[in-house]
Amino acid sequence: MPLWTIHHSPGIFTDEDKRVLAEQITDRYESVGLPRFYVVVIFREVSAADIFVGGTSAPRTARIEIAHIARHLPDSASRRRTAGWVGDVLSPYLDRDEIHWEFHIDETSEELWMINGLVPPPARSEAEKAWAVNGRAAPY
Repeated sequence: MPLWTIHHSPGIFTDEDKRVLAEQITDRYESVGLPRFYVVVIFREVSAADIFVGGTSAPRTARIEIAHIARHLPDSASRRRTAGWVGDVLSPYLDRDEIHWEFHIDETSEELWMINGLVPPPARSEAEKAWAVNGRAAPY
């Protein structure tokens, strides 16, 4: 499961921006073999009075936390490519109006992950493919 939590100041994203960005993110993960329902994107608007960078109020800020659980990047080149893709997908929304933005990606053990109380099937297995086709978790 990729989980994107996007903490942002008010007014940075419109509702349409959120919809399109979540779709772009989901499309990318689906293109590398993940079921669409593995992808979760959460937008958390934070009051401008509650965001500080370097101890100073930063009213035009976005901070993105990404957790990769279902798949891990195997090497430095893959990590750099992924970081580049993340930057590319975010920059149209954030490279404007003097917005301070940054992101990081954590990789969490898939052994600490369940969906609807089920341990997800192994990556690229027939069971995972069935989950993708059906769009939901099911016993396997």
